[in-house]
This record gives sequence, C-alpha cells and structure tokens, in this order.
Amino acid sequence: MTTPTDAPTPSTRRSTAVITIENLAKSFGRRTLWSDVTLTVNSGDMLALVGPSGSGKSTLLNCLGLLEAPSAGAILYDGQDITRFDRRGVRRFRREVLGYLFQNYALIENASVAANLEAAVKPRRALRNSPRVTVAEALDRVGLAGREKEKIHLLSGGEQQRVALARLMVKQPALVLADEPTGALDHDNTVMVVDILREMSEAGCAVVIATHNDYVRDRCDTVFSVDTASLTTPLRAGSTY
Repeated sequence: MTTPTDAPTPSTRRSTAVITIENLAKSFGRRTLWSDVTLTVNSGDMLALVGPSGSGKSTLLNCLGLLEAPSAGAILYDGQDITRFDRRGVRRFRREVLGYLFQNYALIENASVAANLEAAVKPRRALRNSPRVTVAEALDRVGLAGREKEKIHLLSGGEQQRVALARLMVKQPALVLADEPTGALDHDNTVMVVDILREMSEAGCAVVIATHNDYVRDRCDTVFSVDTASLTTPLRAGSTY
C-alpha cells in the first residue's frame, strides 16, 4: 500500500492503538451484514468507513459506540473487550473515552448553547498534545462566538451541528465516532468540520467517520470499505474541496 506524497505520514503521527476490532460480525436473522472485520484505529488516526447505503457503516459505528451488539468477534480498548462491559462499564466508557458527532446532533434542545457544552466537561486530563479548550474558545472556533445564551431549538440545523462539534472540542475524547457528519452541511461548514476533526486527530484523538462524501474520505488517513472489508489509503488525501 503506497502513501501519497501529500498525505499525512502515519508513522510520524500515530502512537498507540485506541480501538482494535477482531473478527467482528453482525447478522440480522439469516442476513449477515458484514463479517470478519478486523482493523486497528490508532491515536492520531482519521479513518473513513465507506460503502453503499445498507452496507452497514452506521451499524459498525454503533457497535464501536456500544449502541448495538455485534453478533461475533471482539472490540478491544486498553486490552479489554468492551462488548462484554456491564451497564456501569458502558456508561464509563462513553463518558470518559467516546465523543459522538451524528446527524441528529444529540443536543438538549431546551437548554442553552453553553449548557450543552458544559455538560461535556469532565474531570480528566486533556489529550497529551492538546490543552483544555474552554466553552468560549470552542464556540469561537466554530463561528458561534458570543452565542452561549441562545437556546438550541432556536438555531438552524447547521448551527446545531457546529454546537455539537464545539462540544467535542470541549470534551476532548480519545475516540470520536462521526456518522455522516457533513451530510446536511454546505461547502464551508463541511470544510470546517473536517478541519476541526483533523486538528483533534493531530492532538492524539482517534476519529472514525462513516461517510458518502468523497472530500471527507480523501481527507482521512485510511479508508475501510465495509462491503469489501478492505483497508486503503486515499489517493487524493489532503485534496482541495
């Protein structure tokens, strides 16, 4: 596998494995959605999950987030199979390790922008290469400076997505799962979302993105095709949108 000259060099940015997937499979009745999925997502890595609609990109992402259970295989974090966690272990894993960026935003609609971001703050050390990001700094980065007191339900869809992105910046998770995060966004917001996810990965976060967007795919370090279970390096990584 050849790394293009304008792509980030994985060996210079990756360090430790955040998630290791071993022989994972998911079936619904007699239908097998995917099987024998094996890959590792490292700190500092951006991985795109691609494949046609119905191939199981979101399902694989949900398994990583412990929203769905795989039919077989293991998902290892820090040497432990997270699919075997009890409810307490699942809550702790989601609270201390995971960050989500989904199309429905998952915000508290009757709360303020600031309240949504402050709910993500937790008493743990920031990522090694990233100082703690304040609510004001995160909102400024996503173009929502000074709008801390506004209610979520009064914001547009694109603005809500930017709040969700700012929430990730404040939380500083070790692993980000993003399900079609740019699906409803325009050109400028798509670029901003990917730029910020790239910044988080460079600070040591592992980012997994399910996407149909060629630009998003080409900005990632590696691409996993769910329907063929193959891992590749984008040919146009870092290209201009």
